[in-house]
Amino acid sequence: MKLVIQIPCYNEEQSLPVTLAALPKHIDGIDEIEVLIINDGSTDRTVEIAGECGVKEFVNFTKNSGLAKAFIAGINKALDLGADIIVNTDADNQYDASCIQDLVRPILEHRADIVIGTRPVSKIAHFSPLKKFLQHLGSAVMRLVSSTDIQDAPSGFRAFSKNAAIKLNVFDNYTYTLETIIQSRAKGLPLECVPIRVNPELRKSKLVKNMFDYVIRSIFTMVRMFIIYRPFRFFIIFSILFILIGLIIGGRFLYFYATGSGGGHVQSLILAAVMLIVGFQIAIIAVLADLLSINRKLLEDIQLRLKTVSLKKNKDDIK
Repeated sequence: MKLVIQIPCYNEEQSLPVTLAALPKHIDGIDEIEVLIINDGSTDRTVEIAGECGVKEFVNFTKNSGLAKAFIAGINKALDLGADIIVNTDADNQYDASCIQDLVRPILEHRADIVIGTRPVSKIAHFSPLKKFLQHLGSAVMRLVSSTDIQDAPSGFRAFSKNAAIKLNVFDNYTYTLETIIQSRAKGLPLECVPIRVNPELRKSKLVKNMFDYVIRSIFTMVRMFIIYRPFRFFIIFSILFILIGLIIGGRFLYFYATGSGGGHVQSLILAAVMLIVGFQIAIIAVLADLLSINRKLLEDIQLRLKTVSLKKNKDDIK
């Protein structure tokens, strides 16, 4: 059983040695632990420092491409390295590395394919009251959108089984955290949350420039992912809303018409007709979006087969 710990890095020469030193050297049930650095276009000595600390495997981007692309590139590389379990952690030593054994346990025991570390958000000293509130609110919204029991949606401290890693796709360019939660449900990948500990802050977050920007990006990501993975449900809700409003307004006109005063409410009839037409058009979009979703699933099945064949070939070549 091989564990690959992947660490996306962008100019982390100061914090990376601390992070690497804290990583576990042995975990019960794991035969081999390997560290993978995803160098996301660093301009400092991140790569050199990692090499000096004993890291042998790297993915190098020539320019900064963002956390989402670094994450998925790391997943693909880890699979090529023969990973049975992949753990993603941050280079700023935010997460207590000793909790990695707790993170991989549900996968080793075949209870889950994706495991997310739940931080004690309310007790983290360097989180402002506003950030704590938004973290809890965001996780609550994600539970509703994804139909999962996620407790800490933005947490980047995660473990993935080989099965989950092969099936994952990341379309968002900003972050992978929300998208992979929605995918877990859509692709039938059991998800579990485990409590973890965090370390004192070494540096400010590079992903969250300001709270307003993060909230807007997160909302956009959730809506986009909901459209991708729940297209029929998304559009049919709006369709029903427009049709109901049209029926209510139309019913109002019919009432006045029946009582002999319909002539003064012709605008209600026009508005009702517009609302009903829009509602039925959105319903047609819902059906078309659902058909496109079926096509996406078929393409993902083909991708899964190709990945499986490619990994098997790599394994045979190594032998």
